[in-house]
Amino acid sequence: MLKLSLGPVLWFWSRQTVLDFYANAADWPVDTVYLGETVCARRRELKLADWLEIAGVLKDAGKQVVLSTQTLIESEADLRLLRRICSQQDYLIEANDQSALQLASTNSLPFVTGPGLNIYNVATLKVLAKLGLKGWSLPVELGRETLIEMIAELKAEGLDLPAEVFAWGFLPLAWSSRCFTARHYNLPKDNCEFRCLQHPDGLELRSREAQELFRLNGTSTLSGARYDLLRELPDMLAMGVDTVRLSPEHQGMAEVVQRFDQVRRGEIPYSDPLTVREAPPCNGYWYGQPGMDQRA
Repeated sequence: MLKLSLGPVLWFWSRQTVLDFYANAADWPVDTVYLGETVCARRRELKLADWLEIAGVLKDAGKQVVLSTQTLIESEADLRLLRRICSQQDYLIEANDQSALQLASTNSLPFVTGPGLNIYNVATLKVLAKLGLKGWSLPVELGRETLIEMIAELKAEGLDLPAEVFAWGFLPLAWSSRCFTARHYNLPKDNCEFRCLQHPDGLELRSREAQELFRLNGTSTLSGARYDLLRELPDMLAMGVDTVRLSPEHQGMAEVVQRFDQVRRGEIPYSDPLTVREAPPCNGYWYGQPGMDQRA
């Protein structure tokens, strides 16, 4: 049976909102939970000690906990936090940056890779396996055919590296040293007034034709349409995918997790639509098409 993972919260939520979210998630039928700030070092509502406390609660609830690292390392302060994460030995880490790979391998700390890390072939996975890689996420811009080829090649090489697929949520597409949310409010990045808190699921960016193109989220840009691969779960199981990732949203995640769980267990048809909040669906990348496309 496919495993379900709850990805790291990509948005900036208040401390209490985060605590409440994971208190509820402890009872959800997910197998793995990723914890930590992956977008912006200025988001300091929770410290590392807080994340570790949440990790302990989720571990006691039977979840596998993975500590996610920042995707774009910009300062010595970012590196200090990364070193602290990579110095602990209680949890796997999700490496989202090359510096995390180096520190994890130096400390003999097992790790997995996030969907933002550029892994486009099995040759890369073979190198990372020697450094301690235990699992990998397909980059969101790659699709079904590429994944089938990589899984087959891994089997031929005798490598047991479980594959994870981003299957629900707004796709993280790019990261920048600039803060787009601060720029929207005509504020400098270092004095952003934490305006991201006003947009718990990102700031919508529409075209002149009112098409929702992107979601601005501080230093990251996400898709305007919500990626939805619920109907692809049987296909993923057949091709050998180990885990599907659900990216947290501010509202409706309990329903999302429940529906994915019911489909993976065969309790309801995989063709039943799932609609949570107003946002167009997309699945183009999965079929090798433009990401914003929706294939019926």
